[in-house]
Amino acid sequence: MNQAIYFKTSFFDVSKEKKNPINPIYGISLLEWLKESLEDKLEITEPDAEDWGWYSELEFDGNNYLIGSCAYYEEGDDPSEEVEWVFQVDKYRSFKEKLLGRNKITETDGCFLFFKALFENHPDITDVQVG
Repeated sequence: MNQAIYFKTSFFDVSKEKKNPINPIYGISLLEWLKESLEDKLEITEPDAEDWGWYSELEFDGNNYLIGSCAYYEEGDDPSEEVEWVFQVDKYRSFKEKLLGRNKITETDGCFLFFKALFENHPDITDVQVG
């Protein structure tokens, strides 16, 4: 299970992103920006494509996470307008943790709250919601 953050922004020009080779889904620019802007705080892997969007991995407070992004943008849309985004945070858990129902990700997870606050406090990101 993962936690998702939804928001809107025109901060990224998704029309200039490299193409997702699996599915025509945009969203790599958010992960590239996070990797670059947080390099002194977090080691985030290079973004890679998935059928639902783009993902990177990182370690936060001793736990491993997958973060994913997807932009609701289609070719032909105006890239200067606000685009809706979904940002996912998924915590990796061992088989034993899953079996015993331990170490689940929640809305109070430190990694999730870190990214939520980052988006809420960014002047070009609006309408931040958790879903």
